[in-house]
Amino acid sequence: MIVCSMIFRRKTYDKLLEWKKFSHGTSAVILEGARRIGKSTIAEEFAKKEYEDYLVLDFAREGRDVRQNFLDSIGSPDTFFRNLFLLKGKSLPEKKSVIIFDEVQLFPVARQAIKYLVADGRFDYIETGSFISIRKNVQDILIPSEEYRLNMYPMDFEEFLWAQGDSVTVPALNDAFRKKVPLGDALHRRIMQRFRTYMVVGGMPQAVAALVEGKSYEEIDFIKRNILSLYDEDLKKYDDDSHEKASVIYKTIPEQLENHNSHFRMAKVERNARYKNYVDAVDFVAESMIGNECINVTAPETSLESFADRSNFKLYMGDTGLLVTRMMKNSGQIQPDIYRALIFNRLGINQGMILENMVAQMLRSNGYSLFFHEFLYKKEGEQNEKKYEIDFLIVKNKKICPIEVKSSSYNSHTSFDYFINKYHIKTENRYIIYSKDLKYEDGITYLPFYMTYCL
Repeated sequence: MIVCSMIFRRKTYDKLLEWKKFSHGTSAVILEGARRIGKSTIAEEFAKKEYEDYLVLDFAREGRDVRQNFLDSIGSPDTFFRNLFLLKGKSLPEKKSVIIFDEVQLFPVARQAIKYLVADGRFDYIETGSFISIRKNVQDILIPSEEYRLNMYPMDFEEFLWAQGDSVTVPALNDAFRKKVPLGDALHRRIMQRFRTYMVVGGMPQAVAALVEGKSYEEIDFIKRNILSLYDEDLKKYDDDSHEKASVIYKTIPEQLENHNSHFRMAKVERNARYKNYVDAVDFVAESMIGNECINVTAPETSLESFADRSNFKLYMGDTGLLVTRMMKNSGQIQPDIYRALIFNRLGINQGMILENMVAQMLRSNGYSLFFHEFLYKKEGEQNEKKYEIDFLIVKNKKICPIEVKSSSYNSHTSFDYFINKYHIKTENRYIIYSKDLKYEDGITYLPFYMTYCL
């Protein structure tokens, strides 16, 4: 199901190439991700370029006969393919073709059949689906071990630049990051403005296509509001068992990000709400990849997951452009004025929550799970401990890498200093992500927001 007429260069394509090269037909690949991020588009583009022929089975549209063929004939591959090709009106050359199972979550029987189809070996298989519903739809099937999973996210900053014909900026940024040298004020301001455009438009391919085509911010925002409506409808549709808890969790994300340090407060969901009653709903939003969960760890050890305190968490929107649209929708503000003010940094509000959401999104796109750390520290000469926080912790080269996000007061790094004093651990590096040009000072790399992808 193609929803964007423009075909953008995506990094997932290279990952699919790697799967095809090393799998040798021993596994199907499944693209996991939220709706409208371009899974179907990239799957079909890959099929066109890398195979002699292909067939798409879109389970949002396939009729009863195609579905029944899976139920009746999967045990006999010869019969299964004879019937399938007759029903679809085409056949495929063996060992040179791929079959795409699009929206596979709508027909779990097809996903279960992958085990037998891969063993048969005639064709390759690519599965795509909007996994907002996958948990409920796989309860009664055996998940095939022959699946190679690829997570797919909204377009990242580099893909956003590629969409606009820019393949020069990122190599220059990579070089500056590697050498820890600043870009200079003029170049930094130019790239920062482009990054802010990416931040407010977001990485949903339809929205990016509208920008590339020169459409207005009103039109871009209309596209994003439609995507948000689809997410809301999906959550309601598959939320019957939890009384719309996941819907409420997702809708309150902008309000939650306004809390101190962006901590998620259950009281904003419902006055007497308790985490234990909403834990499944929070997991559901995160697993559906429409939200990015960031979890507190009780100790800054390299095995971060082992020290996760899941009752203390933050929840970011999966796409920052959708966050901007949700904020404007909630406030009733005029879209074009807000868009321009955000892009040119002339909006008289605290933009920290938007920028922090963007950092979370970029780290998640790089494959990191999101963790933060709260700790108590007593300064010399004081009697009481105070609470401090490291915004993000990641592991690089088997060492902890603390990250602070600063939308203002970027010269302060008190939390970093106390963190090192308290734990006496060797860190891979310390990063402050902020709005100024790159610099290295006192053992800390000050990284402009647009270079977060380098981590």
